[in-house]
Amino acid sequence: MIRKFLFLFFFFIGIISISVLFLPTLIMPAKIVLIGGKLMGYWSGICLKIFLSTTIIIKGRENIVKNEKFFIASSHQSMFETFYLQTIFNSPIFILKNELLKIPIFGWYLKKIGSISVNRNKITKDNLGIIEKIKSSVNRSDRPILIFPQATRVLPNERIPFKKGIGRIYKELGIKCQPVAINSGLVWQKNNILKINKSITISILSPINPGMDSNIFTSTIEKNIYDELDCID
Repeated sequence: MIRKFLFLFFFFIGIISISVLFLPTLIMPAKIVLIGGKLMGYWSGICLKIFLSTTIIIKGRENIVKNEKFFIASSHQSMFETFYLQTIFNSPIFILKNELLKIPIFGWYLKKIGSISVNRNKITKDNLGIIEKIKSSVNRSDRPILIFPQATRVLPNERIPFKKGIGRIYKELGIKCQPVAINSGLVWQKNNILKINKSITISILSPINPGMDSNIFTSTIEKNIYDELDCID
């Protein structure tokens, strides 16, 4: 119990400290702010290793798309991947729920780095224009879009259907998709349920080329990610 408490204490103290330290960067170019995001990612890994004796395994680095635009579709079991994936990929642009932008200071950073918000509970004008926002972000930036097709954190053994929106994004963008399977819930579940002496495996799967039917793409990426999670869990 004490190790779990220490993890949460030092993790959040570190995140808050980085946020405060980087406050002046909010009036600077976004690329400076992004350094703080990477630091948060590394800090999450350090805290997991020190306090929970977590081993972080990264598979498939050779599959990372290079020298062309792509977007990332990742499984979502924990807060972990929202921080740590920033250390693997080029500071992804998050597609996230609108409530996160309302968090003091942290929400300011999310807006500054170009995060795209979705109101999951309402049909709004902003939601209807979400694809155009995503396309605009892809066109003006070399940073990949990051989306969680499950749309929420799930338990390690849950296999909920992917949202159909991932298929529409794939069709409209016309670029490669980089699937990522992460079993982080085995260590750090929602509601901060923590496990000690476990491993987190991040599997970077082979990219999927554009041109596939959107429904077939959705079922394909869902199967690929869940099959990988079944292997690494």
